[in-house]
Amino acid sequence: MTALTVPARPEQHTSLRPVPWRRMAWVTWRQHRFALGGAAALLGALAVYLWLTGLQVHHAYAAATGCRPASSGDCGALVGYFLSTYNSTAQIIAAMLQAVPALIGAFVGAPVLARELETGTFRYAWTQGFGRTRWTVAKLVPLAIVVTAAAGLFSLLFSWYYQPFFADRMQVPQVPLAPAVFDLRGVAFAAWTLAAFAIGALAGMLIRRVVPAIAATLAIYTGLALAAGLYLRQHYLTPLAARNADPASSAWIISQQWYTRGGQPVSQSALGQVLQQGAPQLAGKGGVPQSPDVTQYLIRHGYTLWTNYQPGSRFWPFQWIEGGWLLALSVLLIAATIWLVRRRAA
Repeated sequence: MTALTVPARPEQHTSLRPVPWRRMAWVTWRQHRFALGGAAALLGALAVYLWLTGLQVHHAYAAATGCRPASSGDCGALVGYFLSTYNSTAQIIAAMLQAVPALIGAFVGAPVLARELETGTFRYAWTQGFGRTRWTVAKLVPLAIVVTAAAGLFSLLFSWYYQPFFADRMQVPQVPLAPAVFDLRGVAFAAWTLAAFAIGALAGMLIRRVVPAIAATLAIYTGLALAAGLYLRQHYLTPLAARNADPASSAWIISQQWYTRGGQPVSQSALGQVLQQGAPQLAGKGGVPQSPDVTQYLIRHGYTLWTNYQPGSRFWPFQWIEGGWLLALSVLLIAATIWLVRRRAA
């Protein structure tokens, strides 16, 4: 019988003195420094790119908004140049950054416990005065704090980089509550990173294999993020309803529906037929184009447009709501992981 095969005993029955927390933190750093280094390299490279690109974005934005008179053709051309040059790149960057929390959860969170459970080295650690609970807490809590803090700092940099695209001077300003960028700003990005780490840790505990745990973490996180962005977030607060009104450009439009005078919903095809008969120059092709002229024409002919939307002023309430439930979920997952280690890991 070797040190690696000796039966593990619960920590309350061990005769060894508990290892001090500072030494356990040092062991955690030694074991996971390469994973943390990889996460730091990823966030660091992205941060440098955002900083250098952000300087160009803010310089071009200052030139476009500082042009006078703002209504002149030259000033409009500067705004158009800014959007055509930087807007599509910013959207691509935002889409790529959506994967960062998932990657941290998969390659930092999932292997934390899965690697030692897969190789069996956890039994040796439990016989050296660590104990199950202390061993798990010493691994999960410091790493969770580090990745969450790093993500929070990174989100500040991204918010600075993306800020010009929310300005009213832009021809098509970005919506602060839009799913493409909402969870990359404020406290949401750090909260999503923590949740991804907690998902990875629990997956590693349950599966006990590194590669399957990584795959499970990516799948679970993707499903949770899609569910939140497409279905859950719009219901954090009751949407506002506007009748024949155009909400502010910062508003997140949830739904729009045309109704007849009798209150019956009207399909897009029926509205297209109305326009073809009365105003073919507005009908266009393939349905009803949403333009001010079309809207005013339909309103004058007795139709009503109801718009459900979330105003941009709710950005921070939504941030705290999302950050709150993600924090609660993360704490629950980490607590479940610790409980499972005590009950099932031997």
